[in-house]
Amino acid sequence: MDLLSRARSAIDRVSPVQALKEQRRGAIIVDVRTDVHRDAAPSIPGSLAIDLTVLPWRLDPDFDWRIPEADSLDRRWILICRHGYSSSVAAWNLRQMGLTNTADVIGGFEAWQAANLPTTEEAPDRRP
Repeated sequence: MDLLSRARSAIDRVSPVQALKEQRRGAIIVDVRTDVHRDAAPSIPGSLAIDLTVLPWRLDPDFDWRIPEADSLDRRWILICRHGYSSSVAAWNLRQMGLTNTADVIGGFEAWQAANLPTTEEAPDRRP
């Protein structure tokens, strides 16, 4: 829990409602839930699904295997996992890499659903 506390003290944390507002203004929501959890629940419209094991490489604008959206160290990335634990540590790791405009969603996808925010049954935009 010490690592989680340190990570959370060094990142932006946003509510699900704030995450949606930021997404509508151009932020990219990255769903880092496991495949099992993503397959068992809806997804967030317009979000990207990226596995935690490759997340740093896909979002690093200087890496050959980055995704097209990873065009700047200043890009706003908002990470979401199932409960808000993995996404906190992942956002902190990205900050250590120089991606200083990262955040995570407080309470994760379960809080997103509890807030009755938009979801879709369509398959997420998976980025391997």
